[in-house]
Amino acid sequence: MPWEAGYVLALVVVALVLFAVDALRVDVIALLLLLALVVPKVLTAERALAGFGSDTLLTLASLFVLTEGVQRTGLVERVGLRLAGFGGANPRGFMRLLILAGTAISSFLSNTVTAAVLVPLAIGGARRAKTPASKILMPLAFATILAGGISLISTSTNLVVSGALPSFGLEPLGFFELAPVGLALAVVGVLYLWFIAPKLIPNRGGDLVAEDVRRRFAAEVIVAPTSKMIGQTLANLHLQEALEIAIIGIRRGSRRLLSPRSSARLQPGDELLIEGDAAQILAVKDYDGIDIKKDAESKKEKDGVKAKKKEDKEKEKLIGPKVLVPPNEEAEAVEEEEEGEIRMVEAMVLPLSGMIGRTLRELRFQQRTGLAALGLHSANEARNVGKLSRWRFEVGDVILLQGDTEDIDRVAEEQGILLLEDRSSHHPRSRKAPLAAAIFAGAVVLAATGVLALPVAFLIGALALVLTGCILADEAYAAIDWRILVLVGSMLAFGVAMQDSGAASWLADFVVKHVSGYGPHAVLAAFALLTAALTQPMSNQAAALIVLPVAIESAQRLGIDPRPFVIAVTLSASCSFLTPLEPACLLVWGPGRYRFFDFVRVGGPLTAACLALTIWLVPIFWPLVAAN
Repeated sequence: MPWEAGYVLALVVVALVLFAVDALRVDVIALLLLLALVVPKVLTAERALAGFGSDTLLTLASLFVLTEGVQRTGLVERVGLRLAGFGGANPRGFMRLLILAGTAISSFLSNTVTAAVLVPLAIGGARRAKTPASKILMPLAFATILAGGISLISTSTNLVVSGALPSFGLEPLGFFELAPVGLALAVVGVLYLWFIAPKLIPNRGGDLVAEDVRRRFAAEVIVAPTSKMIGQTLANLHLQEALEIAIIGIRRGSRRLLSPRSSARLQPGDELLIEGDAAQILAVKDYDGIDIKKDAESKKEKDGVKAKKKEDKEKEKLIGPKVLVPPNEEAEAVEEEEEGEIRMVEAMVLPLSGMIGRTLRELRFQQRTGLAALGLHSANEARNVGKLSRWRFEVGDVILLQGDTEDIDRVAEEQGILLLEDRSSHHPRSRKAPLAAAIFAGAVVLAATGVLALPVAFLIGALALVLTGCILADEAYAAIDWRILVLVGSMLAFGVAMQDSGAASWLADFVVKHVSGYGPHAVLAAFALLTAALTQPMSNQAAALIVLPVAIESAQRLGIDPRPFVIAVTLSASCSFLTPLEPACLLVWGPGRYRFFDFVRVGGPLTAACLALTIWLVPIFWPLVAAN
């Protein structure tokens, strides 16, 4: 064995230990490995750094932006809220529907993003069903991982493997090339999560925030004139279950119905007095057909100003320019108003505030401050909030405010209110959700049909999201996970070192010598098992890139087509169910109050089933035939 091959194999062992103990960040470990290849000249600097110039990194960066654009507009959350509405009367059915949705959505979006959006909905569903959150959170996380083999963009591992294949003289993966086996894995996995996993998960309880310690706000919600909810009863809509809010009353003109019955039918312009925490109140923005009253009024006022400007321009075309008079300050403010960064914050009324004893109407709050009061939390629980505009403030009352960043900071100082929690992480651009969905779908179609190369299609999609305002340029740069890019760029170099140093060839000889006697199916199974074992302590991408050159070399030694081996390694790299180190699993580890062994207990059978299916089905769809 050449010393270079022995050195690279020793680095593999070092990498396994470093990734397993998690003493350093994955990108730092990858960079250390890269330097360990360049300094002793196992690889030249040009060969080692070539991975950072690959189109794989550009594709990944564009995919991060596309995913963030969809997330920023609240598209996934809207889907989740719809599901919550469908399953409101059947919590167990909602749980299963949520698992199915997690698998479907993560077929095209990051499983981490999908899990982050759906986990709060899962916790709400568990609360309504009066069942521990631990019973649903782990299955949901596993469901998002299961979709890894459905499309090329289901997981970044698929993209990384596809990008590495040309260096071995192989064609990149097709957009849905993995789907024949990936769909089978998803179906079997979902059935396991529906019927078997809940029986294996111990009752750990688990909730993000205890319900009794969350600040509750009262807010007014208006039913839009064109809403599909008109004529339907509260019981049919399941609004309270879907949004996890309490509907305290309905105001219809001058008439108000306290504690409305579930048989009450909604009419155009109905005002619902609701109660919930800040996140639940803001979730109304993502629910079609209703809107927070103050939000709706602000939009109507802005639309009125735009319509007036358009009308004035049309008149000017007909009768010529009008004589201008000096504008007053208010008109000038409207004319020159530019939309800044919108924030949503909770603000508390302090003892010396000028708001004490006065109402929003008396203060002319929105006209004077430019801020919309979306909800109100009373410091005195014995008081009935009633109509928000007539509520007289007391010390300790908390308002949910929305407006420009500069206005919020100025008003906080002027009005004597203390800014508490920033709720701006909600989706202020939810109206652009359909546009973001169309751009994402368009990029996928262009790539899947081969009209454009994958990096080009995704780059166009990312740029389109920025140009249409679905995501800001700064947000786009912030959305890129630079740690993953550094990891992938460095590990691509590691894959090259495995090949150039002879390490891959030596390992291939070892595998062929000891396993090939049982046939090529046994060799394929060995690589699937090896990849699944390596992906538990280290990242999926790193595991795939370490095994890939050895698997390809082994196939070539056996004289068979290496494609089945590539597919088996790619699919096995996503079988990361045995530990909570997968990002989607980390999201549920704390809220579900799981122990480490819980993942082994539930993920073990699922891993075994996925590997068995992979080893069985891959040779059926990609026969182990002699290489051309």
